[in-house]
Amino acid sequence: MKISPTGRLADDKLVVRGVSKTFTGRKSSVAALEGVDLHVDDGELVCLLGASGCGKSTLLSIIGGLEAPTDGEVRIDEELVIGPGADRGMVFQAYSLYPWLSVSENIEFGLKVARWPKAERARRVQELLGIMSLTEFAKALPRELSGGMRQRVAIARALAPEPDVLLLDEPFGALDAQTKRSMQDFLLTVWRRTGTTILMVTHDVEEAIYLSQRVYVLAARPGRVAAEVDIPFGHDRGPNIKRDPRFLDLRDELSDLVTH
Repeated sequence: MKISPTGRLADDKLVVRGVSKTFTGRKSSVAALEGVDLHVDDGELVCLLGASGCGKSTLLSIIGGLEAPTDGEVRIDEELVIGPGADRGMVFQAYSLYPWLSVSENIEFGLKVARWPKAERARRVQELLGIMSLTEFAKALPRELSGGMRQRVAIARALAPEPDVLLLDEPFGALDAQTKRSMQDFLLTVWRRTGTTILMVTHDVEEAIYLSQRVYVLAARPGRVAAEVDIPFGHDRGPNIKRDPRFLDLRDELSDLVTH
């Protein structure tokens, strides 16, 4: 039986161990993260919850390889993360699509960079267009799409190279309430269909409970894990769980943790 560097069984897809981050300026230093430990199992959807300024996005950038930790380490499938890699797909709140490329071309972009064969690129793009309900918009430009549809394209583009972990940084934060609810349901559908391991940053307590199997709450100044909370709802969940007494209790518990 293989054991991961944290001592847990090696079905951990993502392991963050003792991660700290200090930003040093000309006159002072700011500790953004301190001794963060967390894990995400293979095929799990986990949310990282916290108030603004608690270091959530900094931690996600470190996991994505965009920032280096001051201390600690990140491992994907036991391999040390030392920079960006195809094993991680990232989606941010800003859609960051290429405005001159069609939906299909945006999704295909990373596959071209990775030099996938043309036939394989076409197959993968068609598969994702179907999963994302975007087939009829394959030739549309981003400016012709709604905000929710643009974010679907961004998620499809991140999923295209078949990453081991999908990292989402407040992906629905810029959407109106109705579109946000629709995209939350859509993400659950995509997660169930693809089995992708997902770590998602959010400051929305109800969103974290609705989407995830576990929630890590980050406290601020410096960012550190204040709590790890299991969510007692199965894969097949819908809006009705928001009326479940367990949901309401969790909402109150997590809200208290976030604000203290």
